[in-house]
Amino acid sequence: MAAQTQVILASTASDAFSKLGQTGEALLVFFGVGLIIFVAAGRATGRLHRPLTIVVLLGPALILLAVGLVIPAIRTIYLSFYSDDSTVFLGGKNYGWAFTNGSAQQALLNTLLWILIAPVVATALGLLLAVLVDRIKFQAVYKSLIFMPMAISFVGASIIWKFVYDYRAPGQPQTGLLSQVVIDLGWSNPPNWILSHPLNNFLLMVIMIWSQTGFAMVVLSAAIKAIPDDIIDAAKVDGARGLAMAFRITFPMIRSTLIVVLTTVMIITLKLFDIIRTMTGGNFGTEVLANDMYSQTFVNFDTGKGSALAVILFAGVLPLVAYNIVLLRRERQIR
Repeated sequence: MAAQTQVILASTASDAFSKLGQTGEALLVFFGVGLIIFVAAGRATGRLHRPLTIVVLLGPALILLAVGLVIPAIRTIYLSFYSDDSTVFLGGKNYGWAFTNGSAQQALLNTLLWILIAPVVATALGLLLAVLVDRIKFQAVYKSLIFMPMAISFVGASIIWKFVYDYRAPGQPQTGLLSQVVIDLGWSNPPNWILSHPLNNFLLMVIMIWSQTGFAMVVLSAAIKAIPDDIIDAAKVDGARGLAMAFRITFPMIRSTLIVVLTTVMIITLKLFDIIRTMTGGNFGTEVLANDMYSQTFVNFDTGKGSALAVILFAGVLPLVAYNIVLLRRERQIR
């Protein structure tokens, strides 16, 4: 048994070193070609100088973009029209499955629910905190504490909240903070939070909101501080106070930033994977599009259905990215 284990370990180590060597060779080739191009561009003069400079500056980025994004995207779209082993052309059957299968429909509906709730709540809380924290002393300390969850990965945040939602049967010592709190408030038999559908979806959204509120607060706080003092002083002279100041001056002045924050959090939410995978694995009615895509591709080994879900996910993200780009261009033109 020990000898067999040693053979397996030796084989694994050999494969690892082989792959590491191949990766090193590829990097050396890439940097070697880049170095040759840089040297050639540095020595070029006359008409060749400008074209070579453009190639040097844009060439590596375009190559990496093509290899890392464009080619995989085209291949994913191609595979979405084929069977699980990519040998039989199915046309649009994988997309039909995505919109008619019960589990896939659940994932789509849950994803839509996440998009409609989590980004709006996170952005609203961030805006509220931005307005409140800017009016107190030592605001940098409070902002750092609120922003801190943003520095934690979604997996780490999920593990933290897993202890909050932990459930023990009545009569046993409760290790879950939420269960203990509701028991102290008089609820003698709280439910198993993560198993309770549809409540579990909203509890998982709390993790996303907790993580993204700090980001929204910091960006919106910067936007509020960028409002010219002359506008604020003029509004105060005209009698604007409190909510009138907020709705008539502050919010309209930071409208574009507010939309950018909202759409950015929407994109993050649409690609949601880590929280679901860590907390439930997509079980108990919590499946979302990104996790279902992973499960179909790497658990069920059905590249056709997984690719179709990936294309649907890409189609959902694309309009949000395009809208952000258009909005930023308008802002630059105004300035």
